[in-house]
Amino acid sequence: MNGQILHENTSFKEFIWGNFKNRRIIKLTSIAILIQLVVFKYFYPYPSFIHDDSFVYLETAYKNFGINSYLVGYSRFLRLFSVFTSSDTALVVFQYLLIQCSSLFFLFTIFYFHSPSKIVQIILLCFMVLNPLFLFLANLISSDGFFLAISLIWFGLLVWIINKPSRNILVWHAVILFIAFTVRYNALIYPIITILAFLKSSMNVRQKIFGLGTAFFCCLMFVTYTTLKYKTISGYWQYAPFSGWQLSNNAMYAYRYVDSANRKPVPNEFKRLDESIRKYFDSTRNVLRFPKENLQASTFYMWDRSLPLYHYRNMVFAKDSISTDFQKWAMMGPLYKSYGLYIIKQYPDYFARYFLWPNANKYYAPPVEYLQKYNAGIDSAVPLTAEWFGYYKVHSRVKGYKTRLLDFYPIISGMMNLVFLASLIAYFLLKGYGFNSRFYKMILLTGTFWIVNAAFSIFSTASALRFLAFPILLMTISSLTLIDYLCKIAIKTDVNKALKPDSRRIETGTIQF
Repeated sequence: MNGQILHENTSFKEFIWGNFKNRRIIKLTSIAILIQLVVFKYFYPYPSFIHDDSFVYLETAYKNFGINSYLVGYSRFLRLFSVFTSSDTALVVFQYLLIQCSSLFFLFTIFYFHSPSKIVQIILLCFMVLNPLFLFLANLISSDGFFLAISLIWFGLLVWIINKPSRNILVWHAVILFIAFTVRYNALIYPIITILAFLKSSMNVRQKIFGLGTAFFCCLMFVTYTTLKYKTISGYWQYAPFSGWQLSNNAMYAYRYVDSANRKPVPNEFKRLDESIRKYFDSTRNVLRFPKENLQASTFYMWDRSLPLYHYRNMVFAKDSISTDFQKWAMMGPLYKSYGLYIIKQYPDYFARYFLWPNANKYYAPPVEYLQKYNAGIDSAVPLTAEWFGYYKVHSRVKGYKTRLLDFYPIISGMMNLVFLASLIAYFLLKGYGFNSRFYKMILLTGTFWIVNAAFSIFSTASALRFLAFPILLMTISSLTLIDYLCKIAIKTDVNKALKPDSRRIETGTIQF
């Protein structure tokens, strides 16, 4: 087989535990992981909370809601974990070990199928095992760290599906994709990458139908369940009211810059809402008095209860004393979705300039955001944390609330995006796909994810480090393995030239790495 580098006679288990070098690596990384965790928890004995996101997850878990403003997957995990213990330390430890184990599974999957050079393996292991981002995500009561771990497992399983599929792999992939779907809306793009992996797999048609059918059926069941729940409480068929609020929020960051003289009339259904928003913009032109208005591509418009979207919602339900706050939020989703799309279509140039471009810059070098300050810079949580974890006050042994350990990440992210793009261009210019079909499939998968995820993230949501942890890690791993591969091609080409100095052309064939 062209480019065959798979350890055909060695199982993955034997590759790790039967190989002295890999077995030693696992032992050393385990020690490093435990030492980091102990030191970190000494300085941060309590978890960190995002006000209000963390408390929505806790409320959903505590009251066992079927739906809430965020997807319920992480809350289901919290509720299941609480069956065994209510210890916040145990939760943080479990989240950290889950992230590290997922990253090691993904790394050793790459090592198993693609055998990068020793120096690249060492760099990648150090980058993943000694990564401070994992500690801060694990210490956060939020879906970010959990989703990172699930995403690493999911992509690792796709590599297995391409190279060495089995029924067990297909079942595990269906389970992991389903879990991802219940945790974050970013997983909506995962089926696109999954389909590509199945198309490039060597499985027969029946296996592909089974694998895709099982995975998509599980995801469809969750979408149907969620949609029916929202239909019941809001009267509308919708999967995510969140998307409606998000679209209006995104549109407002562009609409703010449209001068009143250039404003186009809106349909009657949007007139009162539009008037409320324009009145707000006209009264907040002074960014010194209203510093939030100086921000670009953020999320304040959809969450701040003093701003127009919530203000209009309160106007609509002024005489409604029956509907809950969550029901009101859900019922506004369809209107805000329609309004947001309408504004974007009417002013595409403003939207591109004042939302897409600033958000693209954030995607390129994402802000550290909530991870920059422990517990959002305050020493308390909410009463619900006392019910769940047994305390209301939190503290750390670090002077001040700000941390500097993650300040380098925006630089790393920007650099890795550029390196991956440059390496990808070089890979195709040098026709690297002709030397190793297995590696080509993985690069195709990674490149497609890079493009689709960037498009989804830049258009749909404000970018931040915690949202982009998985893409950054994937780009870093892919960039280094791709550079390593290109170096091997160059070395092989030089050897061929040395062996055949008089030949006018180099015969291309299989390169064994």
